[in-house]
Amino acid sequence: MGVFTTTAGPGTATGHEQVVFCQDQPTGLRAIIAIYSTALGPALGGTRFYPYASEADALHDVLELSRGMAYKNAMAGLDLGGGKAVIWGDPEQLKTEPLLRAYGRFVESLGGRYYTACDVGTYVPDMDVVARETRFATGRSRAQGGAGDSSELTAWGVFQGMRAAAEHRWGSASLAGRRIGIAGLGKVGRYLTGHLLDDGAAVVATDVSERAVDWARSTYPQVDLVDDTDVLIRQEIDVYAPCALGGALDDDTVPALRAEIVAGAANNQLAHPGVEKLLAERGILYAPDYVVNAGGVIQVADEVTGAATPSANGRYGFDFDRAKARATGIYQTTREILRSADREGVPPAVAADRLAERRMAEVGRLRAIHLR
Repeated sequence: MGVFTTTAGPGTATGHEQVVFCQDQPTGLRAIIAIYSTALGPALGGTRFYPYASEADALHDVLELSRGMAYKNAMAGLDLGGGKAVIWGDPEQLKTEPLLRAYGRFVESLGGRYYTACDVGTYVPDMDVVARETRFATGRSRAQGGAGDSSELTAWGVFQGMRAAAEHRWGSASLAGRRIGIAGLGKVGRYLTGHLLDDGAAVVATDVSERAVDWARSTYPQVDLVDDTDVLIRQEIDVYAPCALGGALDDDTVPALRAEIVAGAANNQLAHPGVEKLLAERGILYAPDYVVNAGGVIQVADEVTGAATPSANGRYGFDFDRAKARATGIYQTTREILRSADREGVPPAVAADRLAERRMAEVGRLRAIHLR
């Protein structure tokens, strides 16, 4: 994938407004910031710190992720566009204060076109450091006036989307008595496990990290742990929740999957166009990833807008209760998308894309109306 064309063929535009390559040799910083759209407002999306195999892989990921963020923010009803950033390298080896501050200066140089936040490989303390060089870092610690870890509301939103999918398929939003398979017990998977167990569901899970597996074994001994995702998808499960990296659903995974519903926190779960049709042909209900995992972006968006919007108690700044109430609305949004897909006779992923594109076009058009 290039910046101007995709692998779909010559002349097929990616649609991105701006892609910025950032390098600071003394700190080892190599980063790419991709802004897909600012039709609805400044682009918002996290920073992924990951040891990609090549620069091409890093570019492909940031282009895909930034596009997903535009659709996610649109479907969440936020007045924010979509962007994403990746830092190329192993965070265990390269992450330092100077590197993060250098990255913050590049974010600042965009003048507010892009707001960053946490993602894979970056955490709340990292955003506190980045924020020392830019006004446009979200996901900062509560002590620094930020929203804190967005994983909590990401998991809450996934849980709400899963409930909506369960109601659509089985007639009840309760997951009690259902068996849920979680691939990935990281920041989001841990919170999601707790919500599911509290609702009376059984959980079977896996993770590549021994530390995460040990955490699950000691915290939730009732969770069944399996060796890997290949084993997990062949389990007798009702719902499959991919909560790690993207591309979880592909030509090999879908035929082997035994779940009736897919609803998880991972971004870009469909490995390529057409996988949504494979799911539909197998009768597997797919809750679009960028719809159900929008709780985290709703949380950090409240950090951005809260500075100008008072909460119920009259205070300005981030308000967790307000953000959680909005994230709870993912339940209703998911219901509407699944119903729309049925009415139009298309997979839910297609119905969600249509609704997101419509909002970006219709609301974005209003930006053409001149304001003094």
